[in-house]
Order: sequence, then C-alpha cells, then structure tokens
Amino acid sequence: MKVSSVFKVKSPEIRALHLTWIAFFITFYVWFNMAPLASSMLKSVDWLTQDDIKLFAICNVALTIPARIIVGMALDRFGPRRVFSILMVTMSVPALVFAFGDTMTQLLVSRLVLSSIGASFVVGIHMTALWFKPRDIGFAEGFYAGWGNFGSAAAAMTLPTIAITMYGGDDGWRWAIAQSAIVMAAYGVYYWFGITDGPDPKAHRKPRKAAAMEVSSWSDMIKLILWTIPLVGVLGILVWRIQNMGYLSTTGAAIAYLVIVAVVIYQIVQILRVNVPILKEGVPEDDKYPFSSVAALNSTYFANFGAELAVVSMLPMFFEETWGLSAAMAGLIAASFAFVNLVARPMGGMVSDRMGNRRFVMLSYMFGIGIGFVLMAMLNSSWPLIVAVAITIFTSFFVQGAEGATFGIIPSIKRRITGQISGMAGAYGNVGAVVYLTIFTFVTPTQFFYIIATGAFLSWLICLLWLKEPEGGFAEEYHVSSVDRMIEEQANLKAAQASR
Repeated sequence: MKVSSVFKVKSPEIRALHLTWIAFFITFYVWFNMAPLASSMLKSVDWLTQDDIKLFAICNVALTIPARIIVGMALDRFGPRRVFSILMVTMSVPALVFAFGDTMTQLLVSRLVLSSIGASFVVGIHMTALWFKPRDIGFAEGFYAGWGNFGSAAAAMTLPTIAITMYGGDDGWRWAIAQSAIVMAAYGVYYWFGITDGPDPKAHRKPRKAAAMEVSSWSDMIKLILWTIPLVGVLGILVWRIQNMGYLSTTGAAIAYLVIVAVVIYQIVQILRVNVPILKEGVPEDDKYPFSSVAALNSTYFANFGAELAVVSMLPMFFEETWGLSAAMAGLIAASFAFVNLVARPMGGMVSDRMGNRRFVMLSYMFGIGIGFVLMAMLNSSWPLIVAVAITIFTSFFVQGAEGATFGIIPSIKRRITGQISGMAGAYGNVGAVVYLTIFTFVTPTQFFYIIATGAFLSWLICLLWLKEPEGGFAEEYHVSSVDRMIEEQANLKAAQASR
C-alpha cells in the first residue's frame, strides 16, 4: 500500500479507513476537551480549585483500562460498527452532564464515566483490520491511529477559541464541551449507517466465547491470568492517589480496593470458564497461536504509548524550567512530541509492511526508544535548545513508530480474537501511563527519562525472547482455521433455522 492510496476515496477500504479515523479523532477530541478549558472552568465556577482539576484529570483515564478490555470482548462478539456507534452516542451523555454539571459530584462522576471513551482506539483498530489485507495492515493501522490521535491536539488548539469567540461569557466553556458531545453523537448515528464490518459478512469472525480470550495451551492460560491481573490491579494506584489527595476516605478506599480484587477474581474465573473446556477438548494445530507474542506486544505498548502519555504530561514544564522559556514557548516546543505522530505512526506501520519482517521492525523501534530516552536524560541547560528539540523529535519518531509497528502485528496473531488482543495491548498502554506518571511524582526529570528508557530496553528483551514473526503476516488473506470454519458453519445453521 502506497501513501498515495489514502487519496483514493472511491475505494471501499479507503473510504472505511477515513470514516474510522474521523470517528477516532472525534472521540479523542471529546476525551481531551477538559484540559484546554481548565482555566476557564476555574474562573467561572468559584467553588472549583486546582486540586479539583487534577482529580478530574486522574478520573479522565481511570476507566479507560477496564473499558478497553470490555470493549475488546464486545468487538469480537458484535463487530466494530455497532460498538463504535453505540460508544459514541452513549458517551455523549456524560460529556453533556459534565458540560452543564453544577455540583462536584456531577462533574466527578460524569468525567469518570466519560473516561471509557478512551476505549475507542481499539474499536477502530479492529475495523481497520477487517478491511485491509495482512500485507497492508501496518500502514492502514498506523494512518488510522496517527491521524485519529491528533484529535487531542486539535481539542487543545480549537476549544479555547470556540469557547471565547463562538459563545463567550462565563459559560462559553460549557457550550464548547457540549458542542463536541453533540457532534460525536451525530457522527455515531452516521457511522452506524455509513459503514459495514469489512467488505463482506465473512470478514468479521466471532470467537466461540467472548467473555475471555481463548488460548492454545495450559501454560498460555497461566500466562493470560498473570497478564490480566495488572490490567485491573493498576487501578489500585489511582485509588491510592485519590485517597492521598483527600478526596476519598479510608473506608471508601477500602471498598474500592475490594471492588478491584473482586473484578480481578471475576476475570480469572471467566478465563478458566472459557478455556478449560476448550483445552480439555484439545486445540487443533491449525488453530493454535503463541500467547507469548501477545504478552510481548503488551509490553511494547506499555513502554511506548505509556511513555508517550506520561512524557507529554511533563515535557512543557521540563523545557520551561530547564531552559527558562515562557510557558507558551515551552508548550509549543513540547507539542513537537505529539505532532510527530501524524507522520511517524503511519510510517511505523508502513515500515512493518515493507521490511518483510515485522518482528525485526518491532525490535528496532523499541531499541530506538531506549536510546532516545537515554539521550533525553542527558539533557540539561548547557545543551543548545535546538539540539534538545532535535533529540525530542528523534525520540518521538521511535515512540510513535513503535506504536504503529505494534498494531501492524496484532491482526495477524489470531484473526478471530483481534478485538480482545487489541483491547489488552491498548489497555497496557494506559497501565504504562499510570505507572510512569506515579513514578514521576517521586523522581527528577533526568531520573524519569532513564526509567522510561529502562522500560523500553526491558520490552526489547521480552520481544527478543517471546515475540514470534506472525505466520501469514504478509499474505493476501488472513489464516482461516478449522475452528473458524466450524464456527461459521454453526452460525449459518442457526441463521437458517431461525429463518424457517
């Protein structure tokens, strides 16, 4: 697939790609619609404080992690068209409640619920995988993610102007947020009717059970359990932070911890319930896949997307304090880290497509991330600013490219459970952000960059040992196993019986 292909809008798959990245763009625009308007909120609502805004920021990512897991399961069962449409329409409700909330409880709960919109990423990943062949999937996924991700930057650039220019007054921020919510709901309805789950009904293959990811061996089931625990367990860090800020009592925190433990236990039970019967029956050789590859990609997204979310949160202040820049100039320079996303992420997918070895590309990008953050850790005021900016862009190039390479591999691991694999890997990106941001509160920026570099090198080692080159990663079509055909035959039989 060539770059010029994205302009062939009459092509069904290119049209689907554009419809889907726009949906992702809108959801991220709404997800990050608070930060640019935080100062306006503080000016117009006299009972809000800076600490309240920080709490809302924590809530803004809290439910993204479990939401990505749940949405991943829903994707494999119901297909991305319905899931994306329902997600956009449903999440417009808490966005509107936040826009017009006049109590702390309304703002807090609505922001917490709205954080589920972060799961939108994995929906589009699955949709794109249904439309594109294995040989082109890397660039397609990278283009989708790179341009869709830009929604957060677009919100930062346009919402203050919309609030002040279009609406004005003390409530301008409310109407700006409400407008973004209404646009998202409208597009959700359009998306339902404007696209299908792949070029033909057979493109979307359902798993036998969507309650948990299917595995191929007993040892893989143990690995799945071990890698599932941190996905929900990391929420304990958020509870601890909220309690330390004084917004949650000891009793409330204890209840939250018990809920987290209960959810973890429930997830483990579901894994056992789904996989024990399958493993007892025996998995056909042509239906097996290596869960170690999934685990390796979980680690890459922890180390690349987790690092991105953490770094963009501290980079403006790092430049401002290190080189004595104004807040505006520091923010502009730090934005270079995010702007690279528009090119680097699609390029990461394209390189994965064209190199003929997706594993090698993944290893190269993860090693590059480690080198980049080591260089950033060495930066201080004695370094020329232009060199610091160049190193930042260099590092970002590898971070964003690694994200594209990660999702260039995922669709080829196991077609039937692409949604669940995408959901798990995507959730690990948020786990990485929570872990890294928590660590940042205890260390200096230099130490922080070294820690992130260490995470990238560890992920590189995990990939070296566990990541396998996906079979058929450059084929004309995705592999269809005997189990896939059996599930399809059973579905056709049920449909025929229902129509009688």
